[in-house]
Formats: sequence, structure tokens, C-alpha cells
Amino acid sequence: MQREPIETQDHGAASAGEKYRQSHTPGETGIWVFIMGDMMVFALFFLVFVFYRAENTALFQASQATLNTHYGTFNTLLLLTSSWFVVMATNGVRKNLRRQAATLYGLAFLCGAGFSLIKVVEYREKIQAGFGLTTNDFYMYYYIFTGLHFVHVIIGMAVLVALIHKSLSGLREPGDLALIEGGASYWHMVDVLWIILFPLLYLMK
Repeated sequence: MQREPIETQDHGAASAGEKYRQSHTPGETGIWVFIMGDMMVFALFFLVFVFYRAENTALFQASQATLNTHYGTFNTLLLLTSSWFVVMATNGVRKNLRRQAATLYGLAFLCGAGFSLIKVVEYREKIQAGFGLTTNDFYMYYYIFTGLHFVHVIIGMAVLVALIHKSLSGLREPGDLALIEGGASYWHMVDVLWIILFPLLYLMK
């Protein structure tokens, strides 16, 4: 007779937990303030790029033609794949699948490392071919925008290392899940920024 209230209480807690998972915003409010602010800054950068491109379309198109779209396409696939791994890993954390989550975060990290390697190779090729920061307006924006994004990728990889460690240790504190979700949200922002950068720099006609 004492089991009934306990079962009812557990069921209520499970329902409340399920309701939280369905309705809450992932991560802390602070990370979303940062993400929205960061994306607004990049949005202004993109508008400036489009404005000056319209002022000198021929120069921008000629410079764009010197970029290797294969590098850009492969890097896009790497970041999209990494975001999928991060989604699966975060779901694994919620289900307390620690090792699975850590492995998936590790795979996302490897995708980020692959992106970084390709970007370094691309920079090296461009510099050796004589295309530097001061070559023209297009390349100035190319190096500034992709360089800032590259910094975000490096920071994101450090975040993924922290998520690997956190997922292995499990959710011990009330704010642990929000911390993991915030880190995952940051990585998704890095992905979104590249999805805008890639067509803007490599494909736009």
C-alpha cells in the first residue's frame, strides 16, 4: 500500500521531465545572447560584402573564380556532418548514454579538425599563388571573414573537447545539461555561419 504514492510520484516526475525536454530552450539564456549578437555582427559583415561586391562586380567575380569550390564544398559537408554528430551526441547525453555521446562528440571534433586542415591547405595555396590579404577588396574580405570563422571553429573544437569530458562524467549538477546544450548550440552556430559564407564567397554570381 505504500508503493502506490511512490509510483504516482515517479510518474509525475517523469511527465514533468518529459514536458521540460519538449518545451525548454536548449542551453542558458547567456549563450543565446552571445550567439544572436555574434550572428548580427556577421550579418553586418555580409551586408558590407554584398554592397561592395555590387560596386565592383567584375573584380569580385574574377577573384571568386580563383577559389577552389571543391575545398569549400567538402568543408560544408564536414560541418553539416559534424552538426549531425553533435545532435545525436546531445540526445545521448539526455539518455545517459555516456560513451556513445562522447564518441559522437569525438567524431564531430574530427570533422572540425578536417575542416581546419583543408582551410590551412587552401590558405597556403592562395598565398603561394600570390593572393594575399592586400591583393584586392575581394581577398581582403575573404581572409577576414573566413579567418574570423576559422577562429570560431578552433574555439568550437575546444568546446567539443569539454563536451566529451562532460558527457563521460555524466550529469551531476542541475546546470550540466544546459551547459552541454549551450556548447552544442555554439557548434551549430559555427555551422550556420559557414553555410552562409560558402555560397557568399564561392558561389554567388
